[in-house]
Amino acid sequence: MTLPHHQRFDYVPITRRPDFSWPGGQRLAVYFGINLEHFAFGEGLGAKLAPAGTEPDVLNYAWRDYGNRVGAWRLLALFDELDLPATVLANAAMYDHAPELLAAYRARGDEIVGHGRTNSERQDGMDALTERAMIAEVTRTLTEFEGVPPAGWLSPWIAESRVTPDLLAEAGYRYTLNWCMDDQPIWMRTEAGPLLSIPYPQEVNDIPAIVARTDTARDFADMMIDDFEERLAQSRHQSIVMGVALHPYIVGQPYRLRHLRRALKHIAAARRDIWLTRAGEISDLCHGDLRDRIV
Repeated sequence: MTLPHHQRFDYVPITRRPDFSWPGGQRLAVYFGINLEHFAFGEGLGAKLAPAGTEPDVLNYAWRDYGNRVGAWRLLALFDELDLPATVLANAAMYDHAPELLAAYRARGDEIVGHGRTNSERQDGMDALTERAMIAEVTRTLTEFEGVPPAGWLSPWIAESRVTPDLLAEAGYRYTLNWCMDDQPIWMRTEAGPLLSIPYPQEVNDIPAIVARTDTARDFADMMIDDFEERLAQSRHQSIVMGVALHPYIVGQPYRLRHLRRALKHIAAARRDIWLTRAGEISDLCHGDLRDRIV
């Protein structure tokens, strides 16, 4: 029986890949994705702290906006304290809602990745013309404020239509974080040429962990440390990527931030043994020196 297939990439087991190393001969690349998101008031989608009643859902809207008003600033201070780079996954609506916040991460030299207009909508229900226009709008906004077009994309809710990779490549994007099926970057086929898929976590990600599975702050920090230590051991035999997905309205809450600090300190203490980086730097290397080493 042959099942329907996406035809974006072939099955190549991780045991059958060309060998390569990251800069400095390192074998484990680690990046942190900080999601900066803005939500429509009184309508649309959004993660929930508690069951919602009728709109306007003030409780959950305000909980999410805490991340922009407080949590993301606490994260920025923590990343400064530990001298950690960040990959910022930004809704375009954030430039109107909290421009100072984007400016603060820009000042650190952090990469800004396209993350749709708002997480109040999904692109899997858009027709191709609407989706193309949305991607173009986001690209224009980020380019205007950042001075360079974004190289990477993460869809709100990691929702894709059947043509999303084609539209991203057509719009000039070099990599996507949507496909979380591997521990190494891989090439995807699109109608507009190759698009790099960089591993983005759905396990070491505070929304599935804390919101969906109701893991505690301690659980999530322990998960980060265990994931890091296991990947560090695996990477002795093969270069791989570890991503950590953070949402300031979740891990920016004080009691969770305390445990996050513990996990980040653990990873930062091993910086001599890993490549602490940003997703865009992984992409640049894969498009350059490692192009023929990526399957």
